Amino acid sequence: MTDPNAIQPSELDQLPDRDPEETAEWQASLDAVTKAAGPHRAAYLMRRTLERAEGAGIALPKLLETDYVNSIPTSAEPAVPGDEAMEQRITAWNRWNAAAMVTRGSKYGVGGHIATFASAAWLYETGFNHFFKGKEADGSGDQLYIQGHASPGIYARAFLDGRLNEEQLDNFRREAGGNGLPSYPHPRRLPWLWEFPTVSMGLGPLSAIYQARFNRYLTNRNIKDTSASHVWAFLGDGEMDEPESTAALALAAREELDNLTFVINCNLQRLDGPVRANFKIVQELEAQFRGAGWNVVKTLWGTAWDELFQLDTTGALVRRLRQVPDAQIQTYQTRDAAYIRQDFFGADPALVEMAKLLSDDKILECFHLSRGGHEARKVFAAYKAAVEHKGAPTVILAQTVKGHTLGEGFASKNANHQMKKLTVDEFKNMRDLLELPIKDSDFVDGVVPYGHPGADSPEVRYLQERRAALGGPAPARRVHPVAPLPAPADKAFASFDKGSGSQNVATTMAFVRLVKDLVRDKETGKRWVPIVPDEARTFGMESLFPSLGIYSPKGQTYEPVDRDQLMYYKEAQNGQILNEGITEAGSMADFIAASTSYATHGEAMIPFYIFYSMFGWQRTADQMWQLGDQLGRGFLVGATAGRTTLTGEGLQHADGHSPVIAATNPAALTYDPAFAYEVATIVKDGLRRMYGEAAPGEDQNVFYYLTVYNEPLPQPAKPSVEGIDEGIVKGLYRFNTAESAGITPPANAPRIQLLGSGTAIHWALKAQQLLAEEWGVAADVWSATSWSELRRDALEADEALLRGEERVPFVRQALQGADGPVLAVSDYMRQVPDQIAQWVEQDWSSLGADGFGLSDTREAARRHFGVDAESIVVAALAQLAKRGEVKAASVKEAREQYGL
Repeated sequence: MTDPNAIQPSELDQLPDRDPEETAEWQASLDAVTKAAGPHRAAYLMRRTLERAEGAGIALPKLLETDYVNSIPTSAEPAVPGDEAMEQRITAWNRWNAAAMVTRGSKYGVGGHIATFASAAWLYETGFNHFFKGKEADGSGDQLYIQGHASPGIYARAFLDGRLNEEQLDNFRREAGGNGLPSYPHPRRLPWLWEFPTVSMGLGPLSAIYQARFNRYLTNRNIKDTSASHVWAFLGDGEMDEPESTAALALAAREELDNLTFVINCNLQRLDGPVRANFKIVQELEAQFRGAGWNVVKTLWGTAWDELFQLDTTGALVRRLRQVPDAQIQTYQTRDAAYIRQDFFGADPALVEMAKLLSDDKILECFHLSRGGHEARKVFAAYKAAVEHKGAPTVILAQTVKGHTLGEGFASKNANHQMKKLTVDEFKNMRDLLELPIKDSDFVDGVVPYGHPGADSPEVRYLQERRAALGGPAPARRVHPVAPLPAPADKAFASFDKGSGSQNVATTMAFVRLVKDLVRDKETGKRWVPIVPDEARTFGMESLFPSLGIYSPKGQTYEPVDRDQLMYYKEAQNGQILNEGITEAGSMADFIAASTSYATHGEAMIPFYIFYSMFGWQRTADQMWQLGDQLGRGFLVGATAGRTTLTGEGLQHADGHSPVIAATNPAALTYDPAFAYEVATIVKDGLRRMYGEAAPGEDQNVFYYLTVYNEPLPQPAKPSVEGIDEGIVKGLYRFNTAESAGITPPANAPRIQLLGSGTAIHWALKAQQLLAEEWGVAADVWSATSWSELRRDALEADEALLRGEERVPFVRQALQGADGPVLAVSDYMRQVPDQIAQWVEQDWSSLGADGFGLSDTREAARRHFGVDAESIVVAALAQLAKRGEVKAASVKEAREQYGL
């Protein structure tokens, strides 16, 4: 009789069954095992069969979860080379000093984290002793993304190594005096040590993936052989909740980035409590990474558990470990043996019998201390498996105890992230546990001492010998002494000086044309890295596809649908363009890797990332901050800029505020060029400053942000004005006067200064004509290429004044002697031009596109926001009327005439 609940073959597979009888025999065998040995045995056999099929290369869906045990059994663990006892002593010193540093600093109220490094110490120490390649050997060394809250442990190791002294440790989180240590990995604050800022959680894992990918890009383009470099990202299990943490997992697997290893410290706790109180974060992460195509290595239990697993003849222990939620595992860490016997072992009769064979001390050793992430041998086995695995990235899920070795007051307590110090008695208990030669008398006035075995001690010699064998200190940031890049030929820039004649050219297209010329330069052309998030055709960049190629490690395995067209979609293994798809975050991670290649690899690359402006700073401003912190250099280009240039696009696309966000970033040089020759001048100066011969006092570690527009208009020739290049770079110059514009104002005509940026200058120029022809007002028009650079210069002048130095801000110098009031206008909110108002001596007013965007024509949108030429005229007349230079009635008359 047919079981009506049975799944019919057609429901399982669309393929025809060639041998239904054989299929029925397999199914009957499974039914028999289930009936005779129980469902657990049947599940075990099925998992082992699937694992065997996967190992044999049979095409089956992957097993997303494995048992809650170590991936590498004890019997398969390789021996750890070197002196394990010596490494134990080194780790003990580092544990001590990390805790001492934070505790000593607690009297200043500056905070710090103790528990994270305590849980992860062996994850770092094993790498430093055996795996992490330094920068003093051939190649670039490894790239280490250190978990931000573990920084005290890294400082402690640098102290043991002689790279830091006690004074610096005592200045942890106190940098104002000039000899302090930043709280977290901050390259801008400690540029000889840290390479990558990681404490804005989620950005570290994302950046690590794209760094590994960029390493391959450099190799495939024959820029530098990075095949010996490995990227290590140390992460917390709680951090994996950040969307950026897992956003690019598929990319890493798709491109087979076996030069990448994630080490996730699974101490089961986040900042305020368990990561997955009612679930199991390790199992969840395993399924997520396996599903994405990663190699997964679980390092969960220490050697003390070997005896328990050997006693588990029925599989009851493994089943129980899969059942117990993480918060209960955390509870076992703090409870006595009787509680664990009852709650853990009492759940299954087979486990009750097992527990009878175990002493209380054995149970406590297993549940309180023995985790895979706390044993060098377990960690070494996992790392070795990771670096030897080919064809996919590896994630190591290492289980630890947060606050390990810090005492009962710390271990696995929900509040340990906020606990900033240990008592003297807790330190003494820690000293005894770690067997450190620190005397009670060393605690002077209750202050915990730093510990150091001596510069010539066996521990320090061993540490330094291991690092020497691996290529020098780590982590370390090196800026290699390389010659400045030669400047491209002036021809590429000068071609924009003559203007476009009657041809309409948008500044977006002008920038793309400039880059097309620059990438042809024999000296520096190959160093350009064009980055675009699937909007290349929007920006007119498709002409670069066949000439530069789109980077793909697999080349082009298909015939593109547009192969017969001139600008066909060409992918190549040595392609130059990084066309990332719809991911601004991934594109920014690309940009960060490329922009810091001068330090990471000693190879200066020139990235430009061109994006739909609304989806740049608004969406990824945190990564722009990361870029500045990492000392990145390059060009960010916000295309289709402004609030009124996007006909029909509306609120979510109309950008009126990106320059406001950009102004908050000290490393960003923000420009809103109006004309093609301004774009060329700014890019030329950026190449000089970032990659060439910077002027004395100029910081090279900056990046340029240009807003360019999709509004095609005739591009004027570059005016023959003295100091125009300086004005373009510093942010302001007079484009014309009423007279030079061919206007003959009446004698003693009222005069006003119109300042415009970006596409708004065209409205100002039209207003200049209307003011003269219809109202008898003379207007001079200025191009404000950078409101924020004018402000930055003025702020520096104010700071100089506090030091007793007299400096006149450039904006005041430029406008000195200009008659009449000043009216500023841009396609952004008024806050953008208003940045400079306090330093302008003339009467000031501004217009801007404040509020939400909307869908309509450009003309209608500009009238809506009150920034079109007619609105400028009315605003100008209103300013002049306040000064008594035009009749008040003229303002009303103009408003009515223009229908405002």
